[in-house]
Order: sequence, then C-alpha cells, then structure tokens
Amino acid sequence: MTTRKSGFVPEGAKEMMKNCCSGFATDNENEKDFEVVKIEKTKNVCSMCEDFAKEQMDNKTPIAVISCEGACLRGEIARQAANLVCFKLLPEKTARICLGGAFTKDTGQRNLVRNASRVVALEGCFIECGSRMMKGVIEGLKPEVIIVDRLYDFDRKLFAINDLPEEKVKQLAQVAANKIIEKLN
Repeated sequence: MTTRKSGFVPEGAKEMMKNCCSGFATDNENEKDFEVVKIEKTKNVCSMCEDFAKEQMDNKTPIAVISCEGACLRGEIARQAANLVCFKLLPEKTARICLGGAFTKDTGQRNLVRNASRVVALEGCFIECGSRMMKGVIEGLKPEVIIVDRLYDFDRKLFAINDLPEEKVKQLAQVAANKIIEKLN
C-alpha cells in the first residue's frame, strides 16, 4: 500500500492538468493546498431566501454576517450569537447569511456577501469553515474573522451541544454577541 502526502500530484499529472484543472495542489510551499468539491446544481429556489437577500441589498445593509453552522458546542454558540447580533441587537446594520445557500448556489445569498461593504465571519473555532467555504466561491473575498469561542469562558474539554444545559449555551451566546457588537461598532 502506498501512502501519499497531502497535495501530492503524480509525475506527469501536472502537465495534463494545466489545461483542464485549476486550483490543484502542488508541492510548492508558497501555494495553498485546495480540495476540489463537486456540488450538484439545483434548479430549486427558495423565494423567501431570495426575497430576503434582495431586501437586504436594496436597503444597502452594510454588514453581511457569515456564521459557523457546526453541530458542536462551539458552532451552536456561534450560530446563536450570529442570530442575536443580526435579528435582535443590530438588525439595521447586519444581514444574516444562509451559509448553505450562499456556498452551494450563485444566487441572492452569495450576491449579498459579494456586494456587502463589510463581511464578517463568526467562526465557532479556529478551523474557520464558514469563511474558508465562502472564499472558495467568491474570489478575493476577505472577511473579517471573529473566532467566537475566544469571546467567552467555558470548559474547553466540552464538545457536544448537550454537554452544557441549553440555558448556559444561550448565556454564552449572549456574552459572545455583546462582544461581537463591540467589534462591529
């Protein structure tokens, strides 16, 4: 069995891929490694999502907020904090982005990110999934990244959403949201 290091391109493959593939990984230390992801296109459209995006663009909402949607404790707190920021604390300045919609199809949500004067990514942890995903579909995107799990104190050994009582998760999301507001203003 042969194992390959990440980013390995077999001999001769680089030449073949020059004309048909872009963004493939190389052994050059100065280039990032990328994964190529194939997402099935859909003709389905959520009219409510599109209407929301259009309304936010028409209102020139200045801050598009991308959020971690992870199923772990950190992701849940980031998600709840994003909702607090966008729907309760600063609704006139922020537009909450549907990460799935923005990442998987080039319609209203992606346009909302693309055309926002400021894009903020609230990441549950240092992996920064949401901002990395969006940078993959919007060339040159440079969101302001806020690592949300650095904004509150908790037992860092905890992982699952149910490792803390729901009320405690809400409290931590509120603490994070208040600190995010300070950074946005």
